[in-house]
Amino acid sequence: MSIAALIEWPIETLDQSGLALWTAAEIVAATGGTASHDFQVSGVEIDSRDVQPGDLFFALKGEAMDGHRFVDGAFAKGAAAAVVDRPVAGPHVLVADTFVALQALARAARDRSVARIVGVTGSVGKTGVKEAIFAGLDRASNGRAHRSVKSYNNHVGVPLSLARLPARAEFAVFEMGMNHAGEVAALTSQVRPHVAVITTIAPAHIENLGSEQAIARAKAEIFAGLEPGGTAVIPADTPHFEVLRDAAMALGAKVVSFGLSQAAEVRLLDAVSAPGGGSLVTADLGDRRLCYTVAAPGEHWIANSLGVMAAVRAAGGDLGAAGLALAEMEGLKGRGARYTIAVAGGTALVIDESYNANPASMRATLAQLGATTATRRIAVLGSMRELGEFGPAFHAALAEPLGAAGVDQVILVGDEMLALAEELGKSGGSVLGKAPPFAHCRNPADALAALRAFGLRAGDAVLVKGSNSVGLGAVVAALIETKG
Repeated sequence: MSIAALIEWPIETLDQSGLALWTAAEIVAATGGTASHDFQVSGVEIDSRDVQPGDLFFALKGEAMDGHRFVDGAFAKGAAAAVVDRPVAGPHVLVADTFVALQALARAARDRSVARIVGVTGSVGKTGVKEAIFAGLDRASNGRAHRSVKSYNNHVGVPLSLARLPARAEFAVFEMGMNHAGEVAALTSQVRPHVAVITTIAPAHIENLGSEQAIARAKAEIFAGLEPGGTAVIPADTPHFEVLRDAAMALGAKVVSFGLSQAAEVRLLDAVSAPGGGSLVTADLGDRRLCYTVAAPGEHWIANSLGVMAAVRAAGGDLGAAGLALAEMEGLKGRGARYTIAVAGGTALVIDESYNANPASMRATLAQLGATTATRRIAVLGSMRELGEFGPAFHAALAEPLGAAGVDQVILVGDEMLALAEELGKSGGSVLGKAPPFAHCRNPADALAALRAFGLRAGDAVLVKGSNSVGLGAVVAALIETKG
């Protein structure tokens, strides 16, 4: 290429953006604070333990903890500056309220962004779908996509994720969670997505909302934040489809549905098992058919992949890149990650679903366990929380999918699992036939002891799943110390 051609190389709008995430002047302009020094930062963090060199540390105040206690530790780990409500020794921006300042910086990030924004909510699968959409958009944009990490989907996690949004990003994907009505509305007003995705509706948080229809209405709040001309991506197979569709259309959104329904705009035509696990999917997108591989096992991921494709297309991404991303995407820690561990005579499989659980995800994951090739199938199941008066019935109902999955040993953890223990303890019924042997434990330490007493051997598959507050991640951590 000639020098003249290089000189005439077109400059894009994003090329004119600064390389730093934020400068002191930009932070001051956004928050109305006062800067002690001139500085630049490359990241934003609220947990001093996670600070990386160059980060801006927000000293947030919680009910039991004051982040100002950890400012010195943040500087010791390489923080470039801090946002504080009192003067400190290092570079800082002084504000009246650090959380209000974080929200202000989030607004500034969204206001300056030219990225196509995707918002994701739903009762099940939010984080996995968010990660899959991000992976496809990131691949297509050569690394110019951004997303909320982990499950940063609440009133703190969403503004933090927005504040981390680079001005040069071409795409961004944000997860939004809730356990009360009105929470998604507050979050989507900050994110202002161009594409809003609802993964599915299930009785998660039904204790607080009272019914699945109320959950559907609460999830549909995500459409209120859509930018003009935005797209709502919704599951066609949910019984609450009309509630979601009508809520989106009332706000002027274009509706794209996905699923098995003949009326779905992104419709499953066929799915077969792929070599090495996962599925080979054929989907009809209306104007074209698309074949791709989903690495993650389970029928729920087939449905998830249709939503991912719908969202990527609506955001202006590349469907081929999304297909490659789905083919390469492994399970996330606590949400389907698979580990091979050393046991007597060989290796066993550990399936880590320890981060979250509700009736729908329990059934889906037990079905996945049943489809897993194994000499014995073992389920370590923790309580499903926030089900309220519906809890006992939902827990007892897990007896049916346990039987259908051919589980050989069940270890139940938590008081709420007493209902399932009682159901399994009954004489075999017409659905179960012979109930699998089980143990009921009060905590993860007892569950690990029961699992070790049972004894793992070569060819076993062990599913560990429960609400995060049960703490079954400790069981997974102890098992994978012997990772093969």
